[in-house]
Amino acid sequence: MQFTAKDIAFMLNGTVEGDPLAAVSQLAKIEEAQQGSLSFLANPKYEQYLYTTDASIVIINKSQQLTGPVKASLIRVENAYNAFTLLLEQYNTLKLNKKGIEQPSFIHTSAQIGQDAYIGAFAYISQNVKLGANCKVYPNCYIADNVTLGDNVTLFPGVTVYFDCVIGNNVIIHSGSVIGSDGFGFAPKPDGTYNKIPQIGNVIIEDDVEIGSNTTVDRATMGSTIIHKGTKLDNLVQIAHNVEIGENTVIAAQTGIAGSTKLEANVMLGGQVGIVGHISIAKGTQVQAQSGVSRPIKQEGLKWGGSPALLYGDNMRSNVVVSRLPELEKRVLELEKIITELKNK
Repeated sequence: MQFTAKDIAFMLNGTVEGDPLAAVSQLAKIEEAQQGSLSFLANPKYEQYLYTTDASIVIINKSQQLTGPVKASLIRVENAYNAFTLLLEQYNTLKLNKKGIEQPSFIHTSAQIGQDAYIGAFAYISQNVKLGANCKVYPNCYIADNVTLGDNVTLFPGVTVYFDCVIGNNVIIHSGSVIGSDGFGFAPKPDGTYNKIPQIGNVIIEDDVEIGSNTTVDRATMGSTIIHKGTKLDNLVQIAHNVEIGENTVIAAQTGIAGSTKLEANVMLGGQVGIVGHISIAKGTQVQAQSGVSRPIKQEGLKWGGSPALLYGDNMRSNVVVSRLPELEKRVLELEKIITELKNK
């Protein structure tokens, strides 16, 4: 699909400098763009590429001053970054705009499929499933009994949703993720083996949540594991049974949260953070990557780091001390030698 500079300027409420009929069919970074590409310039560090790029059209700020000839047609807007982001969103919407039911796929006769849904080949929709309007279930997804999906939900290829789980509106779940697998519940027996504790709860994912690839959200032992609205989970995140994640929380890759822990709203966890079970994390808490949280955090809006996690400033000071340990050891050994010599005298 091609768009002209005139078309794009109309969408962005911008003005064209150059050929209004210059056409583009793809998006590209300004330093890599070729003929037929649309790019943008927002960061002054990349201004040099404005004069060398092969892009057919470049979006720039109205305030941008030119210091040399430009081959591309220009579209001037108030904020080039925001304008390009808007185009990315529209481009992505067009690219993912699928409808209809592909074959072979299985849809149980009791399932309810909303208007304009897309069901990809080899998807399996089990009994009593409810899909809202504009849902997209890509190939090789499995949706088990009694699952409910709201409107505008997207399950990319290979997503598995276990029985009884509830997913809200505008949720995106990326490939390979598993929603509602059993929580890690085992009771030790006197002989050293374990009894499996049945996990009979479910997972509730509220509106506007996005979950990255190969992330797992375990079902509750009883009740629900809950991901509240607006939360964003990265790839390879583990959410254990009966965990509750507060609104608009952001969790980076390879983080693990143990069972029955509660995160309040607007928490930010860096990559590879580990949190023990049965504690609470206060609203607005930020935890540095590779930190281990082993006790409740009760004060809101503070930054933490290290393992076990300390207040960020305390952790940084501790790191400085640790880096000086070889020097301090040497000084202690020297002092011990002096003390020994004094004793001998």
